[in-house]
Amino acid sequence: MNATMTKPDFSRVDPELGGRTVLVVGLGRSGLAAARLALGRGARVIVTDHKPVTELGDRPSELLRAGAEVHAGGHAGELVSRADLVVVSPGVPPEIELLERARQRGLPVWGEVELAARFCRGHVVAITGSNGKSTVTSMVGGILRSAGLPGGTGGNLGRPFADLLELDSPSAWHALELSSFQIETLTSLRPDVAVLLNLSPDHLDRYPSVDEYARAKGRLFSLQEPGAEAVLNADDRASDRFRGLVRGRLSEFSLRAEPTRGAFLRQGRLVLRTEHGSEDLLAAHELGVRGEHNVANALAAALAARFAGCSSGVIADGLRTFVSLPHRLEYVSEISGVTFYNDSKATNPDSPAQALTAFEPGRIRLILGGRDKGADWNALVPLIGQRVARVLLVGEAAGDLARRLSGVVPTLDCRTVEQAVSTGFAEAVAGDVVLLSPGCASFDQYRNFEERGSDFRRVVVALAAREHGRG
Repeated sequence: MNATMTKPDFSRVDPELGGRTVLVVGLGRSGLAAARLALGRGARVIVTDHKPVTELGDRPSELLRAGAEVHAGGHAGELVSRADLVVVSPGVPPEIELLERARQRGLPVWGEVELAARFCRGHVVAITGSNGKSTVTSMVGGILRSAGLPGGTGGNLGRPFADLLELDSPSAWHALELSSFQIETLTSLRPDVAVLLNLSPDHLDRYPSVDEYARAKGRLFSLQEPGAEAVLNADDRASDRFRGLVRGRLSEFSLRAEPTRGAFLRQGRLVLRTEHGSEDLLAAHELGVRGEHNVANALAAALAARFAGCSSGVIADGLRTFVSLPHRLEYVSEISGVTFYNDSKATNPDSPAQALTAFEPGRIRLILGGRDKGADWNALVPLIGQRVARVLLVGEAAGDLARRLSGVVPTLDCRTVEQAVSTGFAEAVAGDVVLLSPGCASFDQYRNFEERGSDFRRVVVALAAREHGRG
């Protein structure tokens, strides 16, 4: 940890929950974690979810046993009259009546991350961006643990922040992925290191404009203390808007230039330049993940880990051994020379754009589609024309995407992922890639992107078994 970086003063925050009533809205992972934390701190807890109790698994019974009051099948507005504090899950739309009533009454409305931040004694590396944040968070978390630093890895990825507090201590370093939904409810979190990887249009089904989406992301820098570390992508022009929000010390990462302070490529090698001097880490080809975007991710992760006090040797080893996360350009199988990659986490058009650069042009059969989130496809369409042999369309957006791609690349509406895999393999030759990188949300056919990616894996594994049997 840098000698000038000190833990901020939380004296203005009153985290005491004993005897208070906390209303938790939404019983997903973060809602469950928030309810557990509040119960553990002596609060009376009321939980409400719009889903019927039959769709909530074991969560209601767990909380009932712990003493919480659980309401399922809708958000009853009158519950607000009994609450001292409302904690809302990130997936809950902010305009629902219950939250409007809470604001009218002047009640605090926090997210689970905000609640957890008020009890955190350790340090936080907070990572956000439109793409790559799960990968970078996992890279940073892995390096921190390899360095022997206590703490946890989670947030919007894996374990919620509230659950990570069992790993907390004054010396802990937590690596947190934060979505725009989580950041917009923060007031007390003071990230020791804040990383904003990139900005591209996303979640426009919730935000009225890209500017509003960017404003939510940029709040992460506004929350920092002056001695903290801020990291931006020098290659991402859309991120220029955040420079004026930085209150800490700015560093940048770049694949194309050598920032005065930051991380960059020099003759194919990853290099850090900080107050520790210039430090050569490793060659880009030594990384355990493929694609230019993952080189950029590794540069960002290296900077964040260095600012947390990790040595350059530990950072290099961590990046060398890191493997792709599930559903993020994940290698699945090779069948008769045709390789299959699962990039189901690609839920906006900028993500397929990054994935396409990882493979040889003209050899890609791209599975595209799902539920469009109102994103801008203009930049992706010409790239598809340059690099993709065939687009295999699935889900609700298939018709609209077929029109957008007309005259650009051959397309086929396969309707389902299973049919797309079958068609892609039937048309491919050795050396081709069948890539699931949908550029859309999954909710038209699946519960989440993980289920979609798992379905892709299942179909590919079954196809491999059939082809092996024929051999």
